[in-house]
Amino acid sequence: MQTAWFSRPVVVSVGVAGAIRNLSNTQQAIGLLATHWRDAESRKHRSALRACRRATSGDLPPETAREAYLEATREAHIAARQGMGDSVRTGRSP
Repeated sequence: MQTAWFSRPVVVSVGVAGAIRNLSNTQQAIGLLATHWRDAESRKHRSALRACRRATSGDLPPETAREAYLEATREAHIAARQGMGDSVRTGRSP
């Protein structure tokens, strides 16, 4: 298993207080998907988790996993942005 790094971090707001987390790689994304996700087991959640795991195995590019993660945040209405200079979308926290 390897750390698959994103070209730009994904910035998400987590928890009730909306703490900001900068996700720089697929292992960090897997951590949130596996433990702090309100809509766990939705189609896009499962797809993002699978993509991140495949990227850590070297079977998928990290950017593909990153895009799948962003799609899952949109589906779950989680506040997220794609990195420096992008605005935060509002939504509920995981």
